[in-house]
Amino acid sequence: MKFVLAPDSFKESMTAKKAALAMEKGIKKVFPDAECVLVPMADGGEGTLESLVNLFNGELIQTEVIGPLGKQIFAEYGLLSEGQTAVIEMARASGLELLTSEERNPLITTSYGTGELIKHALDQGVRRFLIGIGGSATNDGGVGMLQALGVSFKDENGGELEFGGGALHRLHTIDISGLDERLKIAQIDVACDVTNPLIGGTGASVIFGPQKGATPEMVKVLDQNLTHYANMIKQQLNHDIAWMPGAGAAGGLGAGLMAFLHAKLKKGIDLVIEYSRLEERIIGADYVFTGEGSMDSQTLFGKTPSGVATIAKKHSVPVIAFAGKVGDGSEALYEHGITGIFGILKGVTSLDEALMFGEANLAFAVENVCRMLKIMR
Repeated sequence: MKFVLAPDSFKESMTAKKAALAMEKGIKKVFPDAECVLVPMADGGEGTLESLVNLFNGELIQTEVIGPLGKQIFAEYGLLSEGQTAVIEMARASGLELLTSEERNPLITTSYGTGELIKHALDQGVRRFLIGIGGSATNDGGVGMLQALGVSFKDENGGELEFGGGALHRLHTIDISGLDERLKIAQIDVACDVTNPLIGGTGASVIFGPQKGATPEMVKVLDQNLTHYANMIKQQLNHDIAWMPGAGAAGGLGAGLMAFLHAKLKKGIDLVIEYSRLEERIIGADYVFTGEGSMDSQTLFGKTPSGVATIAKKHSVPVIAFAGKVGDGSEALYEHGITGIFGILKGVTSLDEALMFGEANLAFAVENVCRMLKIMR
């Protein structure tokens, strides 16, 4: 028998790799000779870097970059395929996770460090990038990232703009002559699950600014500044990105990636499925096991179990999903390729205990499901 094990992480309990190993342990108790193909998954957000590095026995590279507040920090990215592909999570260099709640201020936070990660990977010979842009602390339209890659953003006196979304209203001239030449032949895929435009009522500043520390007054300023930024790009580079879906992702980083680096924004789970070669691994499988910490009606919208099931359904392979919590609306997943959904808890327990014993509970739940499968065979 062949099982493909493609879970996401069970947040705060186990990584995707540990979840896949727990599944394998449960299967082997019932089918000791089974072939288990471990494909730790993610949806393009947090955990994508570790999942793909683990899957391909890649390498984590650490380098010093400028963090969101302009201070030097250390950040990691992954190298896959013998150094040909880089996986970058912008949150590692420019994310909210790096700041305390008191430090959050999108008027001054910068995406410069994300650009430095890209440049460092270019120096290693990388020409293909998967960039996850969730968890941003910035609202600078990707200007910081682009400055690190050689683009110059000048005010009317010829001075370079300082860091942060608060400076964009002074943008007068965009000079792309210094943009790193290696980017012309680079393929850049961006994991982005939001469709927000750059500006306006559903734009970067209004929707995401408050979680980054923006007050209502700051939101207004930031939106006006990004509007000016978009106008300058349209006038000087002939790219109209203000209302493009996804341009508002990560404080406008989506706009910067599309306008200057010709990046392609795609659903995170679709990119991870592509990069992990999940479909070719599923062909010929008897079962696919997937799962994540919580499954409910929202799982249909870009979450790992739904994406995995879509691929398995194409090849008529049954999909069994496991979750720490099975919430309301999860039954809708039965119409989208998932055969069964099983909670892994053995009984009523505290959250701390559920998180602590997640791997054991998952292995036990998988073992029980496999015992049923054995009887059915």
